[in-house]
Amino acid sequence: MKPAAVLLAGGTARRMGGGDKPLRLIAGRPMLAHVIARIEPQVAVLALNANGDPARFADWNLPVIPDAIEGKPGPLAGIHAGMVWAQSAAPGIVEMLSIPTDLPFLPENLAERLQEARSAAGADIAVAASGGRSHHAVALWPIRLTEALHRAVTQEGLRKVAEFQGRYRVVAVDFPAGKIDPFTNINDRTDLERAQNWAERD
Repeated sequence: MKPAAVLLAGGTARRMGGGDKPLRLIAGRPMLAHVIARIEPQVAVLALNANGDPARFADWNLPVIPDAIEGKPGPLAGIHAGMVWAQSAAPGIVEMLSIPTDLPFLPENLAERLQEARSAAGADIAVAASGGRSHHAVALWPIRLTEALHRAVTQEGLRKVAEFQGRYRVVAVDFPAGKIDPFTNINDRTDLERAQNWAERD
């Protein structure tokens, strides 16, 4: 069974001068459009985690879910919001994929490989890796961790995704980098220009 998925769009894009980073254009299309095109075929249901006016994402006709935890505590809040949403949107699904929205070159077999590795290793969480490093926010989670994640953020003040994952059995799934690392994230204008060049040559 394909997992549910949540796209994390709650960042402030300070290094790009603010605004919604996933709405910046790459090859004439918003970055978010590239991410959705790669992820949507891999999952059963898809939602976007973002705070503020959801109308700015209306073009994609996706559920836009705000953080269920107040105070903007970071990506863990978005992952938690996705888990809460998945429980009602797809009650038969037990896994959820989290994806930041600044990764326009994601692998087209991401969900499948994470599912296979999590099952084979008997792990709780599968995390994508490339180039010798793990990408902790690109992960396949069991939705049963919803309440534990809520407690960690609200009662313990936990903020780091890797720290929460470290409490469970985690398997890292390595993806080849090739000419373009599939988990290249777009943080600033230089990254955006580089991604534009790659997309035009692809």
